[in-house]
Amino acid sequence: MLKTALQTQGGFSFENCQRNSSLERALPGLRVPHALKTGTTIAGLVFRDGVILGADTRATNDSVVADKNCEKIHFIAPKIYCCGAGVAADAEMTTRMVASNMELHALSTGREPRVATVTRLLRQTLFRYRGHVGASLVVGGVDATGPQLYSVHPHGSYSRLPFTALGSGQDAALAVLEDRFQPNLTLEAAQGLLVEAITAGILGDLGSGGSVDACVITETSTKLLRTLSSPTKPIERPSQYRFAPGTTAVLSKTVVPLPLELVEETVQTMEVLEIS
Repeated sequence: MLKTALQTQGGFSFENCQRNSSLERALPGLRVPHALKTGTTIAGLVFRDGVILGADTRATNDSVVADKNCEKIHFIAPKIYCCGAGVAADAEMTTRMVASNMELHALSTGREPRVATVTRLLRQTLFRYRGHVGASLVVGGVDATGPQLYSVHPHGSYSRLPFTALGSGQDAALAVLEDRFQPNLTLEAAQGLLVEAITAGILGDLGSGGSVDACVITETSTKLLRTLSSPTKPIERPSQYRFAPGTTAVLSKTVVPLPLELVEETVQTMEVLEIS
């Protein structure tokens, strides 16, 4: 007896993943599509007055640069923002859903949402789909308990840290942060450290590039800084080549004459209008 098809309940659907797993077991030589490698460098750190988040602006599709000016810092609440790495669509839609739920939460309770509440909702959502939603997130903000910074992984695990970095360029970014981070940094020092960490990820990873975006969150204000730094400037090519004659040796020279025959010649005269 055939089983009735399950009706779609909304949200994400992963029937094709189960189908591909069954086909791989049944047909050993079958090559099913796999997830593409994604590239990003996102980071964040806690300083004296709040939290600062940063990200690069390159979006890639395998080995192709799809977007050079992609926004990877997403709004969650007025004092809570989130950086996303991994699959761009998954990170965008996941943060949108959480931002909508946090708005409803604020309207129903009459209080600003906490960073821990946002992190809990994100990790529960990601854990529900067992890593099929490929979004690595860095959540930062300031609430009633002070500045907080969390890193959330695609399978739902999370950590609360004074500084963190995720993405394919995280190794280079973490090397800079671990070497130079200090508690109670000033805003200028934290901003310079963050730019240096993201720049290290951009220069050390082909999947990261473009410019550096940042978001400074304090108890009184939030500033989203686009193109804070551009470590990879376009190369200015010379207008003309200035090589001296004889720089490149000519090994051989052959001249082939082209025989041309005049078939038809037509001469047309143009009328000249005089305007007085």
